[in-house]
Amino acid sequence: MPYETASVSERRTLPPAVAVSTVAFALNPPDGALIGEAAASPDAGADARITLWLPLVRRTRAPFLGRWALPGGPTRWDETLADTALRTLHAAVRRDPGYLEQLYSFGGVERSAEAQRLVTIAYWALYGERELLASPLPAAGTAERGQDRGRARRWDDPEPAETAAESGDRPGTQGATAPGDPDPNVAWFSADRLPELAFDHAEIVAYALARLRSKTEYEAVAHRFLGPVFTLGRLRAVTEAVLGETVDPANFRRQALAQGHLVDTGETETGTRHRPARLYRFREDPPTRPPGHPGRPAAPHDPAPRSAV
Repeated sequence: MPYETASVSERRTLPPAVAVSTVAFALNPPDGALIGEAAASPDAGADARITLWLPLVRRTRAPFLGRWALPGGPTRWDETLADTALRTLHAAVRRDPGYLEQLYSFGGVERSAEAQRLVTIAYWALYGERELLASPLPAAGTAERGQDRGRARRWDDPEPAETAAESGDRPGTQGATAPGDPDPNVAWFSADRLPELAFDHAEIVAYALARLRSKTEYEAVAHRFLGPVFTLGRLRAVTEAVLGETVDPANFRRQALAQGHLVDTGETETGTRHRPARLYRFREDPPTRPPGHPGRPAAPHDPAPRSAV
C-alpha cells in the first residue's frame, strides 16, 4: 500500500521503507569531476597534508531542495542492499569502487516524523588510484530501462525516469547531460570542508570517517587508495589524509616497516628532481593487525541520527 494514500491508522502499521546511502572516499576527485564550492578555501594550499574527498548529490526536490546529500536511494525489490549501493555509486561516480563494506543501520523512530518511517543501511566505499584513472562507465539509466521492459513492474519499483544517484525519498532525476559531460548535480567535496548536508548525512559521514580511522589503527587500509607500488612518503600522506592529522616521518617509517605489511620491490621512483625514494608494495595477504596489537577496537559510538535519509 502506498504511504501517500494510506489513512492515519493504516500508516501506523505500515513497515518502514528501506534505503541505502553510501560514503565513498578517495584521495582525489576523478579527472573532469565538478568540485564543490565548500571545498574551496583561500589558504587551501597552505596545508601540505592531502585530504579525503567524497562525492555528493544535489537534491532536486523537497525536502532539502538544493542541498547536498550522499549518493543513495530506495532499494529495489529485486536487488541486494550491496547492489543498491553499487548502482547508486555508479550513477554518481560512473566508476565502480575498489572496496565496499556495510557500515551501520540508521533507523531511529524520529528520523522521519512527518513521513513514512525510513531505515537507511549505510555503506562506505573506497576509490583507489586505479579505479579513478579508469574511463567513466556508461550511464546505467538507458540499459536498465531496456532490461525493465522484459518484466512486469511492481508497486515498489522506482519510476522509470528515476536514476540511481538518488538520495532519500526520490530526490529527482539525473543523467540529463550529454554522454561524457559531468552531471551538474554531482560534485566532489573535501571531507575537511563539507557543505551543510541534507537529513542526518553529516552524522553518517562522521560515522564513516570514524570507522575508516579505527580500521587504519589495526588493519592495512591505505593500500586500497594506492597503486601497485608507492613510496613510504606517499603511504604516509595517505595515512595523514585518513587520520586527519600529520604524523612524524621518522616514527612512521619505523612503524610501517616493522608491521610486516610492506615488501621492498628493489626499485626506486623515476622522474623526480630529488633523490629517488624506494618503491614498496603491500603483501598480497597483509596481516590484519600489527605485531602485538591487543585486538579489534570497539565500534564508534552510535551518533543517534535525527532525520531521514
